[in-house]
Amino acid sequence: MRVIIVDDEHLARAVLREYACSHADIEIVAECANGFEAVKAIAQLAPDLVFLDIQMPKLGGFEVAELAGAGVRYVFVTAFDQFALRAFEVHAIDYLLKPVSQARFDQALAHARVRARADAVPASVAPLLADAAQRHGPVTRILIRDGAQVHVVPAAGIDTIEAQDDYVRITAGSKSWLKHGRLAELESQLDPAGFVRIHRSWIVALRAVARIELATKDSYCAVLHDGTRLPVSRTGYPKLRQLLR
Repeated sequence: MRVIIVDDEHLARAVLREYACSHADIEIVAECANGFEAVKAIAQLAPDLVFLDIQMPKLGGFEVAELAGAGVRYVFVTAFDQFALRAFEVHAIDYLLKPVSQARFDQALAHARVRARADAVPASVAPLLADAAQRHGPVTRILIRDGAQVHVVPAAGIDTIEAQDDYVRITAGSKSWLKHGRLAELESQLDPAGFVRIHRSWIVALRAVARIELATKDSYCAVLHDGTRLPVSRTGYPKLRQLLR
């Protein structure tokens, strides 16, 4: 089993390395001290399992998991237990609390061996995850992977988001980026007081909208402060009008 260890603390990496080396079938292919290194290593080395710290500067463990994409198996490691439900939302194999013992590490490794792929959330956890999802606040930033680069876009600076097949185009001022995903996913993550879905293909920031105008006899458009005109659907019009009052 090919393993990557990710933790910003040298001692924490050393402990996991020592535990892993006691297993003959484990090969440590990389150790990473931050999230950016981890995203690059996961993409290049395609490990079987990643031991991933949750709280790291600049790019945390959950953000690494988001950028690395599907098909990667994780054991999250942290000193705080409040992240447990979030860990299982991203299909973690296991969740280790620091300080990690050899016995607990071995147990997580056994789980990883049994589950060739973490492609389902255990049924017993599902009700808890549904409740946790309702308590999550809106995202404050969007992470976009562009090859080896990672762009961190503050949600407060986003003007529009457009659906483009399996991607969304996120525009903030004069810059725009493509991110793999669905418009509905971002709609559920953004603050509904600041963003509105005005069309099946468009989400717009309320602060970016200057006014609503008639586009044709039976349709409307949103005119942004920079002059951009976006289509507004029949279902989007009442939502936008209400929020602009």
